[in-house]
Amino acid sequence: MNETWKVSRLGIVLRVGVFAFLEFGGLLLIAPLLIPICGYFAAAAMSTFAAAAIANAFALRIWERGQLTDIGLGWTRASRVNLGLGILSGVGAALFVLIPPLLVRAAEFHKDSERSFDGASILFVSLIVLFGAIGEEMLFRGYGFQVLMARLGPYATILPVSVVFGLAHLNNVNSTTIAIVNTIGWGVVFGVAFLRSGDLWLPIGLHFGWNVTLPLFGLNLSGFKMMATGYVMSWMTGPRWSGGEYGPEGGLLTSLVMVPLFWFLFKAPIRRQKAWLLRGMEDSEV
Repeated sequence: MNETWKVSRLGIVLRVGVFAFLEFGGLLLIAPLLIPICGYFAAAAMSTFAAAAIANAFALRIWERGQLTDIGLGWTRASRVNLGLGILSGVGAALFVLIPPLLVRAAEFHKDSERSFDGASILFVSLIVLFGAIGEEMLFRGYGFQVLMARLGPYATILPVSVVFGLAHLNNVNSTTIAIVNTIGWGVVFGVAFLRSGDLWLPIGLHFGWNVTLPLFGLNLSGFKMMATGYVMSWMTGPRWSGGEYGPEGGLLTSLVMVPLFWFLFKAPIRRQKAWLLRGMEDSEV
């Protein structure tokens, strides 16, 4: 493999540009084909996954003579530990946002009169959320992100890419300023998770753990409504805290939960792996 960190500035622009073109070109082609089949949310998740996998695989093959697992998807014991830590912390973060309002009766959990418990729907929603989390991590923390990090360093890469990650959610239904700022914050969390682990499994776990918990409580996820359990969490407080129709990601409680999440990322027993595209950087940076 060429040492990415030594590639010229023009070479970096070319690689990241072609990667982005392949990704968003793939989205434009795949999403319209899936929407009539499985609906907007499932189509968005699955098309993101498919386009991100294709873009990463092509970019790795063209420039690095590598394969898709080389963006941090290799399956090792450390990967399994990091995935598990990520899922637990993502679920824990969601519960940190949801349980206190229920305890102080700022929200209530009740049966949905229009829907009943459906195990098949829960499985379907969980799988769609999983593929969506993997797809977004491959897109925003995959080849392009890692090439930039190798050239610019982590701190000059994580925040700008996180801003793009947040702005990519502008067109979501009921999106608000707080929602976009929170999404940018999540982008920083996921970027730091990759920095700490050297793989994509930790950010994937975080992303999935958070995303799968909200629908199980009958809450909107990034503006999307996915009713699966037959139960709904209703808020007695205003949208500034609850997130309103966007879901908890549009509320200040989500802003607050990122503080313990950052603490977790620097204190948890994360298994450090060598990021293949970052081999030219000092170990202390990865």
